[in-house]
Amino acid sequence: MKLLKATQNNIAQAAEVLRSGGLVAFPTETVYGLGADGLNPIAVAKIFEAKQRPSFNPLILHISSKDQLQTIAKINNRAIVKLIEKFWPGPLTLVLPKLEIVPDIVTAGNSTVAVRMPDHPVALELIEQAGKPIAAPSANSFSQLSPTCAEHVVKQLNNKVDIILDGGSCAVGVESTILYLKENKVSVLRHGGTAIEDIEKIIGKVSIETGPSDSPLAPGQLYFHYAPKIPLRFFNDVNIMDYEFKKVGALFFDRNRYNIEFSGERILSPKGNLREAAANLFSFLHELENENLDVILVDPIEEIGLGKAIMDRLRKAANKFS
Repeated sequence: MKLLKATQNNIAQAAEVLRSGGLVAFPTETVYGLGADGLNPIAVAKIFEAKQRPSFNPLILHISSKDQLQTIAKINNRAIVKLIEKFWPGPLTLVLPKLEIVPDIVTAGNSTVAVRMPDHPVALELIEQAGKPIAAPSANSFSQLSPTCAEHVVKQLNNKVDIILDGGSCAVGVESTILYLKENKVSVLRHGGTAIEDIEKIIGKVSIETGPSDSPLAPGQLYFHYAPKIPLRFFNDVNIMDYEFKKVGALFFDRNRYNIEFSGERILSPKGNLREAAANLFSFLHELENENLDVILVDPIEEIGLGKAIMDRLRKAANKFS
């Protein structure tokens, strides 16, 4: 494994690794992705092996231009054009009918493919130089915390990756919102870095279908995901006195609402800013995971804007221990 700063020369080296069928971890505005040539099924299989990810869980293809989209998917919904014009590049994934060139291993055998254009100069340059769409889930071990800096990737995947491009911390900090577009219906499959309220301003009301699925059309639809290695619970689901003699970590939105001193404590945004909270979410959970705690207790936050994505990640983490 090579950990390299995301310079022009190192991006070119990483692109050559992708063209040769290798794995590259790279920064996006959401989280770090674990990338392979999205049109090479043998290379894509290495992603599943490295992450220990179940093969029925589809991947997202990352593109660097709108022209690339036309080579892998059908644009059969008028809303697609509006969404692309407003939100690409950015943290929005569209699930569309796939073209034959897309390998079944990318889509888990579905007739649809998830596609997005990341809003990060390193990611866009890497895709452009690779000359192919890059299949890239988050660069973590399956069901564990998503990485928002290169060090998180090293911690979880290390020598399972050929190159890790270090592009600093991710600005958004949670994965992309995923929309399924079928005929004239638009459904939300995963809350993420693009707020549903902003989407509805462009295309009108959308349906919410973010519940767990045994046959997912896109990532993030399983019952549990994004979890630390130690139990995570919500304050309103437990009796705090049950943890009187435990090492308890606590995660709050803007302040500690309890007259208790915790063994580890993080505040996502003292100013109550949802963007700052989302950017800090996985980073703070990584820190708490490393503090030899018995449990992490989380104070729920209001589910508006990016609060929906934050609570989605926290619920799926808690589900692992329920």
